[in-house]
Amino acid sequence: MDKRAGTVAQPSDLVDISALLDAYFDDVPDTSNPDERVAFGTSGHRGSSLKRSFNEAHIAATTQAIIEYRQGQGITGPLFMGKDTHALSEPAENTALEVLAANRVRVLVDARNGFTPTPAVSHAILQHNSSQREQADGIVVTPSHNPPGDGGFKYNPPHGGPADSDATSWIAARANEHLESGLGHVLRIPLAEARKSDHVGTYDFLQNYVEDLPSVLNLDAVRNAGIRIGADPMGGASVDYWGAIGERHNLDLTVVNPKVDPQWGFMTLDWDGKIRMDCSSPSAMASLIQTMSGGAGYDIATGNDADADRHGIVTPDAGLMNPNHYLAVAIDYLYRNREGWRSDASVGKTLVSSSMIDRVAGKLGRRLVEVPVGFKWFVPGLLSGEGAFGGEESAGASFLRLDGTPWTTDKDGILLALLAAEITAVTGESPSQRYAGLTTEFGSPSYARVDAAATREQKAALGRLSPSDVSVSTLAGEEITARLTEAPGNGAAIGGLKVTTENAWFAARPSGTEDVYKIYAESFRGDEHLAQVQAEAKALVDDAIG
Repeated sequence: MDKRAGTVAQPSDLVDISALLDAYFDDVPDTSNPDERVAFGTSGHRGSSLKRSFNEAHIAATTQAIIEYRQGQGITGPLFMGKDTHALSEPAENTALEVLAANRVRVLVDARNGFTPTPAVSHAILQHNSSQREQADGIVVTPSHNPPGDGGFKYNPPHGGPADSDATSWIAARANEHLESGLGHVLRIPLAEARKSDHVGTYDFLQNYVEDLPSVLNLDAVRNAGIRIGADPMGGASVDYWGAIGERHNLDLTVVNPKVDPQWGFMTLDWDGKIRMDCSSPSAMASLIQTMSGGAGYDIATGNDADADRHGIVTPDAGLMNPNHYLAVAIDYLYRNREGWRSDASVGKTLVSSSMIDRVAGKLGRRLVEVPVGFKWFVPGLLSGEGAFGGEESAGASFLRLDGTPWTTDKDGILLALLAAEITAVTGESPSQRYAGLTTEFGSPSYARVDAAATREQKAALGRLSPSDVSVSTLAGEEITARLTEAPGNGAAIGGLKVTTENAWFAARPSGTEDVYKIYAESFRGDEHLAQVQAEAKALVDDAIG
């Protein structure tokens, strides 16, 4: 923990926006350097122009690759495109428009020339495809909660959610071929010509999203109960959405901080001393937590990251909720209060989410579907209605409309934030009070994630582990009940290892961006037992990967 974590950023912490933009246009990536090639993680390609990992060439090449991918898939409808408030997002959107228009792809951008949350793009894709024969897809220009110097570019195919690994692997490979050839096969026209062309149109993402919210939430209950909401966009793409939500649905809602600043100079520093718009981090959320504890009078305060696909829930009695705790509460509430959902609709969680969810699902009599990290794994269930809820430990989730049809197939931080107000209105208890009730019934787990150093080769070895590589029979004094390298919910490779006992578990996964691997662990036997699990997990993994 950095000694300045939770304190307001100083001028020395701020990125030089001019240098960032100059590097985007002027620097050319070295394709022989793996760190400067296009690489799609769980949420698209991310990087910084200052590190030559997110430059104009990357976006031109990736956009051309997406066009070729959608042609190969027979996708002929419009492409919805939104951007967040990161400094690199607007130039990247412009580059993409130049390539899309040159390739005669119909692209729809925000009608208000504003910022667009990831869930609003997913919502638009699903709305279009529910009634039109020519299927649409989308691009969101965002690095999510990453620092101000980063950029991001992700593709959502016609199912509306994050592209699967087959699609992203093809797109990344083709984009790198374009980079290696000097963009010789990338079609492009000047931005002014692109914007004037018949191929670029507009779509009112905000109105269509905000107007449709009563189909997925009980906003009447929130309004009638007079729930007071303080919403902090954290300088992100939801900035105009929260005001519109309060006005359109007559809610007692205050936008706590409407400021947009590409340097995010108003932010408090995250745990490592960096500016990061992580609404699940107590350090990054310190300002909102202080506002709530200072007698602001809100029943619920919420935060969103830069593209609003994550949520942070702050209550008067407990402060910022742990994302795992809130997921358990949301699941318990929703499956008891959504009569339009299928009676056999399952609960979806990632394998590094809390086992409290397992216990809640068991009490509800619902099948639990445990999948690898990545929201893409929840898309099929949300589309079919077989999976009514999908949630990640990193504060990302979505769920079905009141009638059991899809709302979004990507994470929706605005939705989950408003759900906290609905829970408070309907139950008379805050989400944190509801979680306290769950711990009385199921026990109180201790949960943590730590990072351990690993080389590129060791990370690759971790991804290749098999259950037989775990030779020990006990973990922290308990008999091992499962050794997993595939997710039990769908049989997909987890890219690492999970080991479980009756009262604890750990999972180890390589980082996609740093020379570390991540150890997630949980124990229902207290903090000391958790520490023992973590220590033995690190020793076990280090031994297995050499």
